[in-house]
Amino acid sequence: MPAKKKVDGDKLIKMVESGKHQTEIMKTFKFNTAAQFKSHLLDAYMNAGKVPEVKTGRGKAKADVSKEVQIRKTGSVVIPKVLIDEMGFKGGDTFVVRKTKAGISLRKI
Repeated sequence: MPAKKKVDGDKLIKMVESGKHQTEIMKTFKFNTAAQFKSHLLDAYMNAGKVPEVKTGRGKAKADVSKEVQIRKTGSVVIPKVLIDEMGFKGGDTFVVRKTKAGISLRKI
């Protein structure tokens, strides 16, 4: 799939809002299809903050990270990598584990 054209969104919006005909706009921006024109117009409106961004299946943002950890059959505690990165831990870090009223406490040494 070819890369998307670079288009001046403000100019595109001005032409549409001034009432220019679609074929004239397509010639100006060298769009080959109406779908290409509409895609660029929607992007221009979203970038201008006039339309909310539409979430699609492609290029999915990472889902909200669960704060849950898992204990494996071997007794190992598995903490998701995203949480490790978020907290600034690195491989080889050492921790003290204590039992508390609320459950357990994990403190970096």
